[in-house]
Amino acid sequence: MNGAHIHMVLNHFPIIGTIIGFLVLVAGFFLKSSTIKRVGLGILIFTSIVGIPAFLSGDKAEDVIENIAGVNKHLIHEHEEIAEKFIWFIVLIGISSLVTLYLDLKEKTINIKLYYVVLALTFVSILISKNVGTTGGEIRHSEIRSSESQKISNEPNKDEKEKEEHENK
Repeated sequence: MNGAHIHMVLNHFPIIGTIIGFLVLVAGFFLKSSTIKRVGLGILIFTSIVGIPAFLSGDKAEDVIENIAGVNKHLIHEHEEIAEKFIWFIVLIGISSLVTLYLDLKEKTINIKLYYVVLALTFVSILISKNVGTTGGEIRHSEIRSSESQKISNEPNKDEKEKEEHENK
């Protein structure tokens, strides 16, 4: 199993887990169930933990695919930039979920605002995750590329241009 395979196995968890955790947490509010809210927090904590190796495996995945024909380094860079924002949100969600869960389980006076902070961070993270998933998919799936990304990916990158010029000499 190489770096690209590891990244492909792990990278879906933070995106899907964030959405599921958010929905479970919202369901807990609607049903007024502290148990369901705690499960939502647990899902978000798990998602945060899995998000770290998913992010860290990205560099190894890049090493594997960057020299494959048709892979544009600009698309990889764009994905990497958005993923860096996403991982900060994921870690922040994990920490805030852990604190909220701990205080809730200890039956300390938990301020409902902590849950709202987790919900807000998770909602923003879901918006970012859409871009992370899309830009990651665009690297190898030309059929989902926007017209702008399509133009960029069809242009030979700097290394390909230099190689072509060298071969033509």
